[in-house]
Amino acid sequence: MTTKPTPKSRPHSDSYGLTMLPDPPKPPDAMKQRPHIARMDQVLRAHFAHRPDVLVSGEGYLCDVAGNARRSPNPDLLISFGLDIPPDVIEDVANGYTISEVGKPPEFVLEVASETTARRDETVKRDIYAGFGISEYWRFDRTGGRYYVAALAGDLLVDGAYQPIPLETGDDGIIRGYSPALDLELHWHDRRLRFWDPATQAYLPDLIEALAALAAAQEEITQLRAELERQRDQN
Repeated sequence: MTTKPTPKSRPHSDSYGLTMLPDPPKPPDAMKQRPHIARMDQVLRAHFAHRPDVLVSGEGYLCDVAGNARRSPNPDLLISFGLDIPPDVIEDVANGYTISEVGKPPEFVLEVASETTARRDETVKRDIYAGFGISEYWRFDRTGGRYYVAALAGDLLVDGAYQPIPLETGDDGIIRGYSPALDLELHWHDRRLRFWDPATQAYLPDLIEALAALAAAQEEITQLRAELERQRDQN
């Protein structure tokens, strides 16, 4: 989560009684994860922007009670639905997600593989997230399986224990899995994780791709104008 310096003398800093959590430490290879995390965050924030009760965030502590924050995970991405507390308050004031104070666990958590955290992501964190009652826990490995056992994996909480979410690999090489929590498909392809909307039969819009397409269109218009001017001068 985006963090802001706040006076330490204010442990409870808003009318919702949220405890301000400390900033988690960053792994030494955090910069390798950051582009993937930022891209997924942007895409999903835009997708759920019409829902004022949905928090899309991450990189802050996720804990059962505030006193356990420093012993708790800081997931790369989390999504929580049906919140009574405004999502921006949770991010700006709490600087993390305390389940006992928010009133419910997130429905969705995703970790991006790194060399320093991979083993813990697949073992310790998996048990912690199940204990917290996280409905879905996903792992994405941009390398295709160098860090995690698989390029993409998801677990669904059933009777308090995680069961693997079925995945399939198409002839196009895309690994696909459906997230009931998001009502979206997660696709691993060409070292990227993308979100496919079954309702629209299209990928969720990506700002980076949109800007690239806009730049290409503007370049095409410039070239057409230049060609029209050249033809006009010849005539």
